Amino acid sequence: MHGGEAAAAESGVAPAAAVPAADPPVASGRFLTTNQGVRISDNQNTLRAGARGPSLLEDFAFREKIMHFDHERIPERAVHARGSGAHGVFRVYRSLSQYTTAAFLTDPSATTPVFVRFSTVNGSRGSADTARDARGFATKFYTSQGVFDLVGNNIPVFFIQDAIKFPDLVHAFKPEPHNEIPQASTAHDNFWDFISLTPESMHMVMWTMSDRAIPRSYRTMEGFGVHTFRLVNARGESTLVKWHWKPLLGISSLVWPEAHKLMGIDADYHRRDLWDAIATRNYPEYELALQLLPESEAEKAPFDVLDSTKIWPEELIPAQRVGRLTLNRNPDNFFEETEQSAFHIGHLVPGIDATEDPLFQGRLFSYLDTQLNRFGTPNFSQLPINQPKSAVNTFNQDGFMRYNNRPGKVNYEPNSLGARADEANAAQGGFVSYAAPVSGRKARTRAESFGDHYSQATLFFQSQTEREKKHIVMALQFELSKVQSAAVRQRMLGHLANIDTRLVREVAAALGMPAPSGRPNTAIGTSPALSEESLPRPSAKGRLVAILVADGVDGADVTALKAAVTKAKAASHVIAPHLGTVAAAGGSEVAVNATFFNSESVQYDAVYVPSGAGALRTNAEALHFVREAYKHYKPIGADGDGEAFLTAALGSRSGQPGVVVGRTAASTAPAFIDAVVAHRHWTRSGTEDVPA
Repeated sequence: MHGGEAAAAESGVAPAAAVPAADPPVASGRFLTTNQGVRISDNQNTLRAGARGPSLLEDFAFREKIMHFDHERIPERAVHARGSGAHGVFRVYRSLSQYTTAAFLTDPSATTPVFVRFSTVNGSRGSADTARDARGFATKFYTSQGVFDLVGNNIPVFFIQDAIKFPDLVHAFKPEPHNEIPQASTAHDNFWDFISLTPESMHMVMWTMSDRAIPRSYRTMEGFGVHTFRLVNARGESTLVKWHWKPLLGISSLVWPEAHKLMGIDADYHRRDLWDAIATRNYPEYELALQLLPESEAEKAPFDVLDSTKIWPEELIPAQRVGRLTLNRNPDNFFEETEQSAFHIGHLVPGIDATEDPLFQGRLFSYLDTQLNRFGTPNFSQLPINQPKSAVNTFNQDGFMRYNNRPGKVNYEPNSLGARADEANAAQGGFVSYAAPVSGRKARTRAESFGDHYSQATLFFQSQTEREKKHIVMALQFELSKVQSAAVRQRMLGHLANIDTRLVREVAAALGMPAPSGRPNTAIGTSPALSEESLPRPSAKGRLVAILVADGVDGADVTALKAAVTKAKAASHVIAPHLGTVAAAGGSEVAVNATFFNSESVQYDAVYVPSGAGALRTNAEALHFVREAYKHYKPIGADGDGEAFLTAALGSRSGQPGVVVGRTAASTAPAFIDAVVAHRHWTRSGTEDVPA
């Protein structure tokens, strides 16, 4: 039932007889038809005056088809243009009625349908998935009280504090307007010029230069609501809240050379990973975690809780895990569902409300305006992907794409001539804004409590492992080396000096510039929750193992390893010099998934060489495959004469961390799976000397 029909049914008004109960499916019937349902006799040729004559204007079937094609694109999003989506369900673990009246957070027996759209922020629809960037994590909850959109990112803070700067930020990080270069990259003058003049961005800069900006997959990255929201309970009491999505697979990232290479090998790497995981029923799962702070305690926090450039350290305000999100269905059509999904931070439900966060306040206006630009109409909510699954009863009407107007003669409220549409008070489930006290003189100003731009940037950097710190340094060295303006580079070094002395010294050295002095707040300490490498990885689930084979491979070894990988809830691909099958020792055959020509090690999480694959010792592509995996600190395993292959590829490095060898696959598999769980083996030495 469509939203309008549900409203009519609830209000006691029957739908007009002319309106069908449901739209017929687009692909119904045996025969090809026009949009009007007229069967088409020839879809290969236009109507012509003679076999070689001109096309005729009366060819209504061609006219309709080409007109539809000419108009089938809608404007891409200004930001978050490249995305991928999935359907799923959410269920809360226990009632949160002490904090909120939101039904989907208070009824543990209720299963709430959701649609999630992941995205990059900077690049166009045609850009690559693995660019260094923040990632969007937008969740549409189809609750019993209406749609709630949690429109967040995989990074908990943002570049700016006030939404009035958002157009400037986006203009700065997008390709430079005179030559439309570079695509999906911030390594250019305009971005760093803006950032160097915007000190409030320094905390976000630390996150985007970290490994968090190059996630291994959408399944292994966190999500955050960014802003401070309010939860309001039945007594009208307010609790401030930060939203987190915690992936059950743990957090993992790419290394920068992998991300670069994947842009060319598989620009759809993250899209494909998400699609394949759901298609094979390895459903991505996340736990919803809430940081809860009573309104009365907000002033006691050592930071302004309304500042979107600040986190609430989990050591101070724990993130309580309260529910689970499972993504279990791929879209049937990318355009209809993923591309036409329309999110708005102002899609709130009773029990959830906005705060005075100035970035939040600006987004409340901006998102509706964005959808009007993309769809050309306010009726985007009538598209199936955006329709509420609760009753809709409104007197809105007409406009482009309106197909479900209210039946009858009355199209206004209040009225005495048609259907009633009563207002609902809070007890009846009506949305009642929290009665926050408001006072003050009108002024274009910012609170002094928003003024500390460096301390939490220092907190983030100090909380990283040595390897993670090195990656941040290298990212800044790369990005700033692309900046042509020496003045911009110098300003950025001035900011880095106020974050960390080592950081500015090493970045300055790479730029050939003196390191300025600063006053970093090193006393702020650390927050272990901010280090990806310090967080647990629960299992090998979701990892993809490459098994390298050739004719003569031990088929039993391959079978044993695949069984061990499957038992660990990971997956494996057999890689060989050619597709089809390879002849295993003893006369059996091993099916091949990919070749050394059409795949690369960067597409896999680990590599294994079983016994009998010795013929690969003279295969340059196979040698490169393993060497590159070694350089990227990935698990590598071998048994039997597979160890000789590793020696040919890596020299005497078989004893290095994450390199596992044994007599048979069955005996080697447990240690190899443990190495896969660890994901990266950063203490490995000699990676710089491996010729790959």
